[in-house]
Amino acid sequence: MRLRGAFARSDVVWISTQKDYVKDVEGELHVVQDANLWNKMALARMFLQVAWLMVRIRPDVVVTTGAAPGFAAILFGRLFGARTVWIDSIANSETLSTSGAKVGRWAHVWLTQWEHLAKPEGPHYWGAVL
Repeated sequence: MRLRGAFARSDVVWISTQKDYVKDVEGELHVVQDANLWNKMALARMFLQVAWLMVRIRPDVVVTTGAAPGFAAILFGRLFGARTVWIDSIANSETLSTSGAKVGRWAHVWLTQWEHLAKPEGPHYWGAVL
């Protein structure tokens, strides 16, 4: 949500696991299943929901701040021709998130918000969102 101002002049479609964000965003909000590695059925359902949204929306750019739905959006967005940007969550200060550690081969731009987690091959540090 801290990045929404950067997209004020863009046609933005939001995907979240939180339906309450509808009051905080302008534009469409699609809600997908919240999922993690420990619940394989929920994870599969969420991946299918995100894939379907990428087919329907066909975004030019996908920007995400992480977690499993963000990983799915990067993966399917890239497969459908979108430019992709991963910004690992500021909450992961000691190590990359699980998704953040795996997304590097898929994201066009792979970022961390913690300078000490950056590496020459990525993720890169361009500053924090805060």
